[in-house]
This record gives sequence, structure tokens and C-alpha cells, in this order.
Amino acid sequence: MSVVAFALAKLAGARSSDTANHIWRIQQYLKSLARHLQEHPRFAPILTESYIDLLFFSAPLHNLGTIGIPDWILLKPSRLSSAELAVMKTHTTLARDVIEQIEKTYGYKGEPFTTLKEMAHSHHERWDGGGYPQGLSEEQIPLAARLLAIADVYEGLISNRVYKVGVPHDQAVAIIFQGRGSHFDPDIVDAFIEIQDEFRAIALSYADTDQDMQRMIEYMANAIAEEAQLPTD
Repeated sequence: MSVVAFALAKLAGARSSDTANHIWRIQQYLKSLARHLQEHPRFAPILTESYIDLLFFSAPLHNLGTIGIPDWILLKPSRLSSAELAVMKTHTTLARDVIEQIEKTYGYKGEPFTTLKEMAHSHHERWDGGGYPQGLSEEQIPLAARLLAIADVYEGLISNRVYKVGVPHDQAVAIIFQGRGSHFDPDIVDAFIEIQDEFRAIALSYADTDQDMQRMIEYMANAIAEEAQLPTD
């Protein structure tokens, strides 16, 4: 499972503005957050060591559905239009559909596919019901997706991209805290605040290099150029 997950995640990441260390950072953030919540009465029955391992090995595939998003949208360096954003949002349902097809083809349901599907399909849901694709709220959102949401947003905020400069750690923490009870599960935000220094340390330990960014700049430039040369009929 772990080798396949990493290989597929690398394939998805190769088509985006993510670097190789992005996968590792997301895994480490998620594991750190889950372990901190192991003694919390709301989460203790679920957050066993085996479940945390499952989260860790499934996390790289949370954006699997981006493989089905056209390069001209996925790699667009400017703000997406409403129509383009609607297409981009389908990466959650594309991932769910792929996983369900695997389940159907092999006649297998259960772990690890259940947790992987929850993460891929629901990590853009919001605690207040304002997310997508289903508009789930509060504990309707699977725990795996609620944990991933904070790791994913933190990573997106602090990371440099071809089209933007990441914000400082303290600013990212403030933005996530502002989302307590609206975007994110309040108890998980509280745990994140308590271990924010661990997140900072992970980000610094596995920071992207200049070579990483140059590779992604070249990939994006080539992909956009190829897209522009495709016939339109």
C-alpha cells in the first residue's frame, strides 16, 4: 500500500506546482496532529496507532483526483475563473470515483480504501457546511478529512509556489485560528495551536530547495506551452 500510494502521489504531484517534499511534509503534519489528539476524549477511540499509520500512508494520495484536471487549469498561474474553479473542485469526486472503481473491480471494501476515500473526497469540506463537494458540516465530515484539512491548509499557506510566495508561519497559524469553528473542527485547531512549533520544525526540516522550484517552473512553462499548441478543433 505505502509503495503504491507514494508512486501514485508522485505521479499526481508531477502535474502540479507541488515539490517532492510536499508529500513528506503533509504526512508529518498529519501524524503529529493525530498523535497529539490520541488522548482527547472525542478522538481517542479512533486514533489508534494503526489508524494513525493508515492516515500517514494514505495522505500522499489525497489529491489523486488532480490527475484528471487539465493542465491549463491545474497549472494556471493566475486566479481561476468561476468555471475553471468548478472544474478544479471536481478533483475530489474524481478521486472518490477512482477508489470506488478499484473497490468494485477487486470486490473489496474496507480499510485502507475507506479512509483514503474519506481523505480524498472530503478534505475541502468545512466545519460550518460551506465546503465542497457535499457541503458536509461538523462531525458529518470524516475525522481523517478534518485532520487533513488543517495540514493541507497550513502547507498551502506557508509554501512557496511558482505563482506565489508563502506566508510566514505565524501568519499561517493566525489564519487557521481564525477558521476555528467555521472552516475547521475547533478541537483540532486547539491541538494545532498547541503543537504549532512541531509544524514549523517539519516545514524547516523538509523545506524546498531552489532546485525544486526551478524544476517546477520549467515543468509548468513546458506544460502551458504544450497546451497552447494543441489543436482547438
